[in-house]
Amino acid sequence: MDKLERHWRRVRRMTGWLLAGWLLATFCIIFFARELSGLSVFGWPLSFYLAAQGASLIYLAIIGFYAWRMQVLERRYWTEQAGDAKGGSPP
Repeated sequence: MDKLERHWRRVRRMTGWLLAGWLLATFCIIFFARELSGLSVFGWPLSFYLAAQGASLIYLAIIGFYAWRMQVLERRYWTEQAGDAKGGSPP
């Protein structure tokens, strides 16, 4: 299997998992908001805080993880490419 193909397979798999996490976070918060509407924090329903703050933090974590992991995957790919260009075996 080609190194570029393996690299993109890893990227697509990671992107799929992160999109599934995004979908789960988005729709689970909305789905369970009805049950949490009876609880209030500082006069606002708890579901408001979860939707406004919790979802934003989850999205930020997903973006941060994506950026970090893509940096690792790109570095691994370019290291393997450099090892092949020298004629040596990849690390």
